[in-house]
Amino acid sequence: MSEIIHDKPSLKQSLKVIFFSSKINILLLLVPVGFVVNFLNLNKVIIFVINFLVIIPLAKLLGFATEELSCGVGQVLAALLNVTFGNAVELIISIIALSKRQIRIVQASVLGSIFSNILLVLGSCFLAGGITILKEERLEQEFSSTAAQASSSVMTLACIALVVPAAFILAIDGNSNSTIGNSAPNAIDSRILHLSYGTSIVLFIIYILYLYFQLKTHKDLFNNEENEEPQISKNMALFLLIIVTVIIGFSAEFLVSSIEGVDLSKTFIGLILLPIIGNAAEHATSVTVAMKNKMDFAICVTVGSSTQIALFVIPLLVILGWIIGQPMSLNFEVFETVCLLISVLLSNYLVQ
Repeated sequence: MSEIIHDKPSLKQSLKVIFFSSKINILLLLVPVGFVVNFLNLNKVIIFVINFLVIIPLAKLLGFATEELSCGVGQVLAALLNVTFGNAVELIISIIALSKRQIRIVQASVLGSIFSNILLVLGSCFLAGGITILKEERLEQEFSSTAAQASSSVMTLACIALVVPAAFILAIDGNSNSTIGNSAPNAIDSRILHLSYGTSIVLFIIYILYLYFQLKTHKDLFNNEENEEPQISKNMALFLLIIVTVIIGFSAEFLVSSIEGVDLSKTFIGLILLPIIGNAAEHATSVTVAMKNKMDFAICVTVGSSTQIALFVIPLLVILGWIIGQPMSLNFEVFETVCLLISVLLSNYLVQ
């Protein structure tokens, strides 16, 4: 466990804490390698694999910097910071993929991030926390069901909004294709895009109201635990946050540019691989706090992250696509939409 520094740490102490904050930071040695293999235009698979490995420790460092910034600001704001910057990797990758017209990658990656959070990460929290309390000869973990249900209810609302475009297509066409037989596909695509734009604006408004609910009117429901002491100064944490975000931007650019040369389906890359690297920091943080019997914070981060993706990240990408002329819509594959609905209902059932 890293030594907690109460006085203002020196630069040497801060760097020591940063680089030894996680064992996977050894992969940071691949950062310059990722730049070199890209500029030498080597095999696309090599570029993809190296930058994939590079983003994992960078995501962890991003999470570490966020945790340090969130110390002493209250649990609600701390969870919000963790959620926001925890989704920064997915957002950066998605924006770059969107600019390169990789719409399928963008759609699969945002849905994969939701699946990863409410299934893999939340499930791991329950499992790891359960093993810990059994070792302590206790039978139950405790968390605020009211706060969890509030987050889950908003997530259900967001899920319904994401299902609407797919339902619209099925209602018009009778299948998952965005055409009416062989006629007027562009007209139907236009309808879906306009429906997506309107739905995204509504989701933005819901997200703002939910933040007001969390941070203002009902903050007592979410604020139950104290934050730990910071290990580095806030200025150093902010500097680390900026530097890591910039490096992630370059690595994500190299990663997305090499996808076409990888012999894997875009759906698999988006649904499975990209969420793994994007959620590495959140996963580690959530499981760690769950093992400390802080399930309120763990649920707040995992469910809150999924909620933010559905209410903020996805609408932002749709609106951004609208601005730059890319046809990003909320019309996901029917199978993925059904899986999303089932996943959200399952997580709701568990936390209630």
